[in-house]
Amino acid sequence: MSRKAASPRRPGKPETAPIGRRLIAMAFAAAATLAVIGLVVVAGALWLYQGPGPAAKGGEITSVVLRRGASVPEIASSLERGGVIRSSSLFMTAAQITGAARALKAGEYEFKSRASMAQVLETIRKGKVVRHFVTIPEGVTSDMAVEILMRSPVLTGVAPTPPEGAILPETYQVERGEDRAAVLQRMMDDRDELLNQLWSQRQKDLPFSTKDEAMTLASIVEKETGIASERPRVAAVFVNRLRTGMRLGSDPTIIYGLTRGRPLGRGILLSELRRETPYNTYLIDGLPPTPIANPGRAAIAAVLDPPKSDELYFVADGTGGHVFARTYPEHEANVAKWRQVERNRAAKKTAATPLSGG
Repeated sequence: MSRKAASPRRPGKPETAPIGRRLIAMAFAAAATLAVIGLVVVAGALWLYQGPGPAAKGGEITSVVLRRGASVPEIASSLERGGVIRSSSLFMTAAQITGAARALKAGEYEFKSRASMAQVLETIRKGKVVRHFVTIPEGVTSDMAVEILMRSPVLTGVAPTPPEGAILPETYQVERGEDRAAVLQRMMDDRDELLNQLWSQRQKDLPFSTKDEAMTLASIVEKETGIASERPRVAAVFVNRLRTGMRLGSDPTIIYGLTRGRPLGRGILLSELRRETPYNTYLIDGLPPTPIANPGRAAIAAVLDPPKSDELYFVADGTGGHVFARTYPEHEANVAKWRQVERNRAAKKTAATPLSGG
């Protein structure tokens, strides 16, 4: 029985199946390699973003100032140069991905040593800037207020001296590099806003007709007492004096006429009581020409809404406050008590002074 001979392979036909399998295997291997590389890159980026950042170059804090109007690349560069982050490019990518790029806020920042990039980005997004404050005490003159601004080490520029009584004494938050003139303008705007509000709510038939006159009287009240609870009562005394045509007779107005509000460092001399200046309310009728200081909220409110009272006098009581009177004889008796307090103090001071040795 004859067997058919095997058919010979056709010459030139490629072996496609083994080659195809090798190509697929190579493709899978390449994909796996790329996947591993991608995972490594992602893991590295996540570590750089969420892991500990660089150590502070000195101490435990790194300070960086981000200027107003800075772009995201400029902010990232500033942070990298300051040693806060390791990679400015990763910071920019993170800012874009998280949406924080549109909300980064300028200002001065302090970052703890080894703060993560995530913490840094969140701090700037929320605007957690370093807070600096400038305090203008109630009753300072405008010259003194400008001196306080000029002494602030975080502010820049020069502030002009505003009219007396033009600013509102408060504690103001300021930023490093902020212009002093701009801070002063804020103080003046705040005073205008408060005065407009209180003026619209003022009592009827007050013995003055303008906001400037109200500020002048408020400044006198401010300088007459440092006790907040006394200001309405002091304001009522001066309002009553203006209504009855009495002179105000305020010692702080004399001092302002002599020194522009600088402390005398001593009592007022009799010759100074008799010295004629536009501010000596012992000699002039009505209000002086300008405020003698910058009054605070309580003093302004007191003169625009004083309590009903028939008191016309007050004098120091020896405890830091004042005692009030309706009639001059009552006032004279209170003055006599005050003078006795002064004599007792002088006697104690003399007794406590050691005698010089021979």
